[in-house]
Amino acid sequence: MNLTQEDWWAKLQEDDNAVVLDVRTADECMDGVIPNAINIDIYKGQGFVYQVDELDKNKNYYVYCKAGGRSAQACGIMNQMGFGTTYNLMGGFSEWDGPVDELK
Repeated sequence: MNLTQEDWWAKLQEDDNAVVLDVRTADECMDGVIPNAINIDIYKGQGFVYQVDELDKNKNYYVYCKAGGRSAQACGIMNQMGFGTTYNLMGGFSEWDGPVDELK
């Protein structure tokens, strides 16, 4: 499900079963990350599928990339793999005006 920034963030704040998933490359993550995000690069292809398959399918996933395209694709893949709830951040990190953590 595609959500606007406001809806995505509001839902995330209320969700105690949430996982934030960043599907950008490691280089893109150098620009900062949404707090508590885990990073699994969708460009890793089958490696992405293997890593995502290790995640708990009963959690709710809040997925983002740089502009919203790859995260929408990731949500589709995850839904096919049996994940019940995925939310795509429309506009992605490039339009994000919420909190940002710097990578250490």
